[in-house]
Amino acid sequence: MRTTLTLDDDVAALLKRVLSRRKAGLKAVVNEALRVGLRRMSAPPERTARYRTPSVDSGRCLLANVDDIAEVLSIVEGESYK
Repeated sequence: MRTTLTLDDDVAALLKRVLSRRKAGLKAVVNEALRVGLRRMSAPPERTARYRTPSVDSGRCLLANVDDIAEVLSIVEGESYK
């Protein structure tokens, strides 16, 4: 298949670098890069290990009731919390 490609500047620079290292033709390098890239893009995503947050025992609650925020703040910060 014959086609015309317009390459971004960064892609063209990488292509030139690979061409100079491999001493291969443009057609061979572009075809190999497309094969590798398209295989990777069409492959299913790699499964990553699930991260589990370690549990920590923080001890018992030092306040009898934490439902009343004003009371909790007055106990923790003193009456001058306002």
